[in-house]
Amino acid sequence: MVKRRIGSIKDELISKSKEAALSAVKIFNDPLIKFKSETFIVLMTIAWSYLLHAFFRSKGIEYRYFEQHGKRRFFDKTKRGAYKYWELERCLNDKMSPIDKNTANNLRFLIGLRHEIEHQMTLSLDEFLSGRYQACILNYNQYIKNLFGEKHSLDEHLSYSLQFIELSKEQLQGEKLEAEIPKRLKAYIVEFDGDLDHDEYNSPNYSYRLLFKKKLVNRPGQADKVVEFIDPKSELAKTIDKEYWVKKEIEKKKYKPGGIVAAVQEAGFSKFRINPEHVNMWKSQDAKNPGKGYGVEVAGYWYWYENWLKKCIELCGLAGDKYR
Repeated sequence: MVKRRIGSIKDELISKSKEAALSAVKIFNDPLIKFKSETFIVLMTIAWSYLLHAFFRSKGIEYRYFEQHGKRRFFDKTKRGAYKYWELERCLNDKMSPIDKNTANNLRFLIGLRHEIEHQMTLSLDEFLSGRYQACILNYNQYIKNLFGEKHSLDEHLSYSLQFIELSKEQLQGEKLEAEIPKRLKAYIVEFDGDLDHDEYNSPNYSYRLLFKKKLVNRPGQADKVVEFIDPKSELAKTIDKEYWVKKEIEKKKYKPGGIVAAVQEAGFSKFRINPEHVNMWKSQDAKNPGKGYGVEVAGYWYWYENWLKKCIELCGLAGDKYR
């Protein structure tokens, strides 16, 4: 009787989780709805919370808040007596959480973003952060299959939405979209990204990046897919920038000064420090001049791009043993 009760609650949690996830995708793909990012994040937070609650329940892990006094547990409750269950971030922090680091980074980013945009509409985020949203739903689909079986797969529901217009040069470059994002949101995004290492930032579990290419069919009546996946190690992947029209990720990796210094030191220049070495270098190169394209100021803080990191390593190399 107890086992059947545990099983039924777990199944109910999985069912609610899937419904929340599918609702998030449906709303985000609905052209008549403008409140996309905010709604998607809230619903996916619910979906992941229920998914992890179902996992903890299946493993016999207590996921309600309580205080331990001796052998007795005193559970935290609302004013009307309802148990207080772990929120998503608490689930991710638990040592028994099954979620890998890069997927957890994606979820932590969205949780923080939800706090920043609560009760506000920020339309430009929908496209600017679409890679994060895509990763979130693909990660979810993979985990629900891994944890509870292929029967719970959402594969058939995760198709791509259609557009009425072609992707423009402005969309590819992303300048207009980024300019419309409030400074405080930019600051949150670059600060979160800056705390990730190179592999974490580039993980498809953190942000899902796709290449889209135009293709002409060879003969009438031949089927043609809008999106094609290619092997990243193939010859086509090596030449795709030159031979095809490519949609690139519109976000740029941004570094704090400490991140630049750490990367340069890792490259073999152990004497390169923030002050005075890095400060003197960017001043001598006038690197904070916006026209140089080495970085960007966001909400009063300066962040460096990848090309500045490469420039620092190049200059250190030309300096002989000065920084070694």
